[in-house]
Amino acid sequence: MMELTTVWFLAIAGLWIGYFVLEGFDFGVGMLLRVLGRNEPERRAVITTIGPVWDGNEVWLIVAGGATFAAFPEWYATLFSGFYLPLFAILVALILRGVALEYRGKRDDLVWRGRMDTLITIGSVVPAILWGVTFANLVRGVPLDASHEYVGSLGDLLSPFALLGGLTFAAVFVVHGAIFLALRTTGELRRRANRLASRAGLGAAVLAIAFLSWAQSIRGGAGSVVVAVAAVVAFAAGLLANLLRREGWAFVGTTLAVGLAAASLFAAMFPAVMPSTLDPGSTLTIVDAASTPYTLKILTIIAAIFTPLVLLYQGWTYWVFRKRITVEPVSVQPSPPTSPASTEAAAARRVR
Repeated sequence: MMELTTVWFLAIAGLWIGYFVLEGFDFGVGMLLRVLGRNEPERRAVITTIGPVWDGNEVWLIVAGGATFAAFPEWYATLFSGFYLPLFAILVALILRGVALEYRGKRDDLVWRGRMDTLITIGSVVPAILWGVTFANLVRGVPLDASHEYVGSLGDLLSPFALLGGLTFAAVFVVHGAIFLALRTTGELRRRANRLASRAGLGAAVLAIAFLSWAQSIRGGAGSVVVAVAAVVAFAAGLLANLLRREGWAFVGTTLAVGLAAASLFAAMFPAVMPSTLDPGSTLTIVDAASTPYTLKILTIIAAIFTPLVLLYQGWTYWVFRKRITVEPVSVQPSPPTSPASTEAAAARRVR
C-alpha cells in the first residue's frame, strides 16, 4: 500500500499541474491582451474569454498552498522563507491582476481601461516568469543548512537555469493562451490568435526542450525523462493541430504538454521537495517534511469528500461558458482633456 506521504506528494503535484494548465492559459491571455486586442471591442472580447473562469482557476493555487501547509509544514516553511521575495512579488501581481479584471468595466473611460489593461498584462507576465524561476530552483536545489533553513540570497535564485525556467514558462503560457483564444473567439481575432500561436510556438518549443533537458540532466530518472519527452511530443502535436486550424485538438495538445512538463519536474524531484546544494544530507525529503500520520489520514478523508465536488463544479462552469466570443462594438467615452478653466468651471457648478 502506498504511504500517505507519497499520496500527498502526488496530490500536491496534481494540484500544481491543474493550476499551471488552467492558470497557464489565463496568463497567456493576459500577456496577449494588448498584442491581439487592437481596439476596445477586441480587448473586451479577449477579457470575456477568461472572465467567468479566471478566479476559479486561482483556487487551485490556494488549495495547493493550503495542502502543502497541512501535509508538509516543513516544506511550506522552508519554501516561503527562502523564496519570500519572489512569492511576495507573485502575490502582489496576482492581486493587481484580479483587481484590474474586476474593475476594468466599471468605468466607460478609455484611459481607465487602458490602465487596467496594463495591470492585467503585468499581473500575467510577472507570475508566469517567477513561477518558472521558483520551480527551476526546486529541481536544481537551493542552499539549505542542516536544519533545513535557507541560507542563500536572492541572487542564488537567479541562476541561468532558473532564468531559463522563467522564460520557458512565460513562452509556453503565451502559446497556450493564444490557442485558447483561437478556440474561444471568431473572425479576425481568431485568425490572429491562430497565427501568433504558430509563430510563437517554435520559440517556445526550443525553450521547453532546452529547459526540460537541462532539468532532467540535473535531477531526473528514467520515468521523469519519459514524461518530459511525452510533454514535448504533446506540444508538437498541439502546434501541428493549430496549423491545421483544429483549435480543439491544439488546446488538448498544449494542455497535455503543460501538465506533463510539470509532472516531469515533480517526478525528477521525488522524494526530495527541497534539495540542498550545500550538503546532500541537508536535503528536505517528503518524510522529513510530512505532518503526523494521523493528520495525513484526516486530510485524506476530507480530500476524498470535497475534491470530486470541486471538480464537478468547475467542469460545469467551463461547460456553461463554452461558446465562442464574438467581437461586438462598444461605446466608450474618451476622457475629456482637463484645463484650469474647465476645472474652475466644474468647481463653480458644484458650489452652485
